[in-house]
Amino acid sequence: MTKPALPPISWVTTILFTTTFVAAVIAVPLYGAWVGYSPASWFWFGVFLVASGLSITAGYHRLWSHRAYEAHPALRAFFMLFGAMAIQNSIYVWAAGHRPHHRYVDDLDRDPYSARRGMWFAHIGWMLRHYESGEPDFKYVKDLERDRIVMFQHRHYVPLVLAMNIVLPVVVGALSGDVIGTVLLAGLLRLVINHHVTFFINSLAHGWGRQPYNDANSSRDNPVLAFLTYGEGYHNFHHLFSTDYRNGVRWWQWDPTKWLIRGLSFVGLTSKLRTIDSIAIERARLDMQFKTANQSVTPHAERGDSLAVELRDLIRREYEAFTATLAEWSATREKWIEATREQVAGRLVEQLERFDLSAYAREIEARLRAQRHRVAQLTLTYG
Repeated sequence: MTKPALPPISWVTTILFTTTFVAAVIAVPLYGAWVGYSPASWFWFGVFLVASGLSITAGYHRLWSHRAYEAHPALRAFFMLFGAMAIQNSIYVWAAGHRPHHRYVDDLDRDPYSARRGMWFAHIGWMLRHYESGEPDFKYVKDLERDRIVMFQHRHYVPLVLAMNIVLPVVVGALSGDVIGTVLLAGLLRLVINHHVTFFINSLAHGWGRQPYNDANSSRDNPVLAFLTYGEGYHNFHHLFSTDYRNGVRWWQWDPTKWLIRGLSFVGLTSKLRTIDSIAIERARLDMQFKTANQSVTPHAERGDSLAVELRDLIRREYEAFTATLAEWSATREKWIEATREQVAGRLVEQLERFDLSAYAREIEARLRAQRHRVAQLTLTYG
C-alpha cells in the first residue's frame, strides 16, 4: 500500500524558519565572541522580546482570538505593530487558524496543528507544507472584519513586518551606537525565540503536563511552559475556559499576560475582562478528581482488595454529596435570577440580593474545595 503524497512544501515559511534559526545559531554567538554586544543591544533585545511576545499572548490570542476582554485603540495599535514584529502572520489569519483549533482540537483533519499528528507537526511541521487542515478558514473570523486595526494590519502586513523587524532595530541600534549587535539580538535572536515560544504551546502544551480540569483533549497545564510563554502554559484550563482572560487562574500562577491585562484595566486601557464563575472552575477540578480517584481505586477493588472496596464506596458517597451541592447551587441561583427579574423594589434591595448570592457562592465554592481535598486524601493509597 502506497503512502499518500505529501502536500507541496511552503517555501516562504520553510525558508523563513530555516534561515532565521541557522543564522541565529551561528551568527549571534560568533559576533558575540569576536566583537561583543553593547548593553544597549541587550536592552532592546529584552524590550522587543517582551513587547512582541505579549502582543501575541495578550493581543492576537486573548484579545482578538478569544474576545476575553476589550482594549483601548492605542493598546490595540501597539499589539498590532509588535504582533507584526513576531512574524506569525496577520491577526486576521492567526485567529482564523486558532479558533478552529479550539473547536476541533486533536481532530486529525480539522485541527490545523493537531498534536495527534506528532509533536513536530504540531510545533512547526504544519506550517512547512500546504496542508489542507492548515488553510485559514475566514468564516470563523467575520467579527474581525469589522475591526479597522485588524484589517489595516492584514492589508499592510508585509510593510509592517519589514518596518518592525528591520527598520526599527536599525534605527534604535543607530541611536545607541551598535547597529549590527542590535539587529542580531533584538532582530534575529528575538524573532527565533518568539517563534518557538509560541510554537511550544501548540506542541509541548499538548503533551507535557497535568490535566486538572479536563481530559477530553490533549491540552496540559505546565508551570515550566507558563514561565517561558508569558502564562500560556496553563493550557488545560485555557482549552476548557477559553473566554477567561486568565490562563493561570490561581493568583500565584505565573501569568504575566493576565497581570498586564488586569493592570491596564486600572488606567482604562482594558475593560470588560471576562472570567469564568469560580464554582464552574471548582466543579471542573472536582469532576477530574473523581475521575482520577475512580481510575486509581477501581482496579484494586475489582481484584477484591477490601480497602479499595471501602474507598470506592466512600468516593461514591462523596460524588453523591458533590451532585447534591451542585443541585443546591443551581436551584438557589435560578431562584435568585427569577427574583431579580421580578424585582420592582429599589436599587439598594437589588444590590443586597446580589451580595447575598455572592456570599452564598463563596460558601459553595469553599465546600467544593474542601471536598476536593477529601477526595485527594482518599486516593493517596493508590495514587
